[in-house]
Amino acid sequence: MAFQPIVNVATQQVFAYEALVRGQNGEGAGQVISQVTADNLYSFDQTCRVRAIETAAQIKLPAKLSINFMPNAIYEPETCLAKTLQTAQKVNFPHQDIIFEVTEHEKVENHDLLVDVFRTYQRRGFMTAIDDFGEGYAGLNLLADFQPDLLKLDMKMIRNIHVDRVKQAIFNGIHRVAQDLGIVLIAEGVETLEEYAFFKHAGVDLQQGYFFARPALEHAPIPDWQ
Repeated sequence: MAFQPIVNVATQQVFAYEALVRGQNGEGAGQVISQVTADNLYSFDQTCRVRAIETAAQIKLPAKLSINFMPNAIYEPETCLAKTLQTAQKVNFPHQDIIFEVTEHEKVENHDLLVDVFRTYQRRGFMTAIDDFGEGYAGLNLLADFQPDLLKLDMKMIRNIHVDRVKQAIFNGIHRVAQDLGIVLIAEGVETLEEYAFFKHAGVDLQQGYFFARPALEHAPIPDWQ
């Protein structure tokens, strides 16, 4: 697992670290996930969760832990959570400090099941997030049925937003919806001073991207506050 910080630019503290899967020889997430099939989807998802929690405890992660999960790997929410809770208890990592993210990139085969998963996670004390919001399949339909704790804006929306009026208009709409629903936004994929400044001025305190730190293998990198 590699870890990348999600920072609070208002307090200059790390809010959470996102766990990102890597191969045994450092291969990127895309290469690893390309080897996942329907036959090993469930075991892969469970293994990633366990490894992320174990590694976070091992390196004494100084913030919350954000874990991506694969919605189509889950068949029964409580059963899938059992090993997560068991692992967190075993390594003494507070499960209240775990965030579960689902990405919009993966087409959800069972929308109602995903909503049930989210509600189960929230009920058991985990935080929840929709990743890559605005880019993929779930979008507003998922948001209408379930309101997560966090929404991570897709990095395509982030890129050069300070000079793109169309992206700014779309962002303003999402921002208002999030505020009305009590959801916290995260600007993901921030790479430049201008992007950072735009979102800071807009009141998006939680940001993530190369501007602050690149993912580090089995290590919690310290953000560069410029």
